[in-house]
Amino acid sequence: MLKKILIANRGEIALRIIRTCREMGIRTVAVYSTADRDSLHVRFADEAVCIGPPASRLSYLSIQNIISAAEVTGADAIHPGYGFLSENAEFSQICTDYGIKFIGATAEQINGMGDKATAKATMRSAGVPVIPGSEGLLESVEQGKQLAKEMGYPVIVKATAGGGGRGMRVINKESEFEKAWNDARQESGAAFGNDGLYLEKFVEEPRHIEIQIIGDQYGKVCHLSERDCSIQRRHQKLLEETPSPAMTPELREKMGEAAIKGAQAIGYEGAGTVEFLVDKHGDFFFMEMNTRIQVEHPITEEVTDFDLIKEQIKVAAGEPISGRNYTPKLFAMECRINAEDPANGFRPSPGKITNLHFPGGHGVRIDSHVYSGYTIPPNYDSMIAKLIVSGQSRAEVITRMKRALQEFVIEGVKTTIPFHIKLMDDEGFRSGNFTTKFLESFDFSDL
Repeated sequence: MLKKILIANRGEIALRIIRTCREMGIRTVAVYSTADRDSLHVRFADEAVCIGPPASRLSYLSIQNIISAAEVTGADAIHPGYGFLSENAEFSQICTDYGIKFIGATAEQINGMGDKATAKATMRSAGVPVIPGSEGLLESVEQGKQLAKEMGYPVIVKATAGGGGRGMRVINKESEFEKAWNDARQESGAAFGNDGLYLEKFVEEPRHIEIQIIGDQYGKVCHLSERDCSIQRRHQKLLEETPSPAMTPELREKMGEAAIKGAQAIGYEGAGTVEFLVDKHGDFFFMEMNTRIQVEHPITEEVTDFDLIKEQIKVAAGEPISGRNYTPKLFAMECRINAEDPANGFRPSPGKITNLHFPGGHGVRIDSHVYSGYTIPPNYDSMIAKLIVSGQSRAEVITRMKRALQEFVIEGVKTTIPFHIKLMDDEGFRSGNFTTKFLESFDFSDL
């Protein structure tokens, strides 16, 4: 078993990893920027190393600084969490080169799934359903127009190195194609340093459903059922739940098998998710694979009684997985509590938390790194807490979630709590009949 793990991340996920390490008897090293010196992950780790100023590129994205911290402290493994360097193939390879175990996918696996055009081709070869589209990257506007004409509109151009909705444009007719092409290339080049685009048939009225998988070093892969991530704004998830209201046992079996086939095709090691779009007919199509732990992993843990971080560490240490597929025993939902003002376009709201009270009670879990008096820095992602609720039915979870949200007090900054309270009362949401477009018609005026 690993003896000391450096956590190359911050906030709630760093604290989450520290907790599991402590239960496993593994020492931890926290790294932090000067903006995070008062964060709880720094306090609760066995050791802490400052790796730079607030700017991410000079701290949490600095491979040199993180590797130096690992060497100085004698860490034999690095857990990257999510975001930052978690899907950086160069970082994974450098860890290997320095004899430090990267708790995640190999560089080859990250490269294979990080480039979306390559990932799609790999999944197609493995027999996983993919959305009709270009075989690889588009070479010109003319080629894209011709392919769109053959598939039929609407279509969507996507950045091969994209994420979070950047470098992505829906095109409804040929006259829109050239402008969408130019805008997507410009945005992708600026955001990712790669302006390559590919084309897909646009799936109308889709749900975003992901399958949680985990694989070991011996070729075994199992899945831990699905999560529905359809409640999102501009491709950013705000709420996730499991099981999906749209799921049937037959569809779960098919999607689970497809996810396992896709992961086995690249010899996948560690925790990850295979993400699908599911249309109104119940047909599903591969969208992308995330080669890391997900923000929303706690809801899977709550319905399967399975510690995903612990399993990641065991796999990294060379232990085999059970090979057993899991199905939900309960229902669970996660609300992302962000320091944002939902009444004003979700504008970020950094600042000092003057008063804080976490909700509690049966079936309520909080993953957070904040406390009363904590100052939320403006330099990083605005998520400050995850409120996870579980119960015997979806209706019970919604009732419990509303109660917990009403009990949740954060003063001094604006948060997304009012939005989530209103969402719990929305009939469309309560019915479970929604798509990724749900929030486009949501009324934010009275928050």
